[in-house]
Amino acid sequence: MTKEFAVLTLTDNAVEAIRDLMVGEDVPADAGLRISPKPDEAGTLELSLASTPQAGDQVVQKEDVRVFVAEDVAPILDDKSLDAQPGSPGQPAFRLNRA
Repeated sequence: MTKEFAVLTLTDNAVEAIRDLMVGEDVPADAGLRISPKPDEAGTLELSLASTPQAGDQVVQKEDVRVFVAEDVAPILDDKSLDAQPGSPGQPAFRLNRA
């Protein structure tokens, strides 16, 4: 029996930041931000733009923004919210908060 995890939530700031990252990029309309474990760095997450979710990814959608959460990090993000603070253009600072 698999445990269902609460879905990661997105703040309005995160939605704006992800939307800004997509502007000017040659990405499909259904692309999104993917959160996955960083290879060779245990406990570290990696954020990247992805055209489509990978098999097993949870898809979180708010307004027109999609976030793909890798299956093996979904338990870590249980009851968390993704927030962003504006940084340099195209380089927002993302952070996870307790929802």
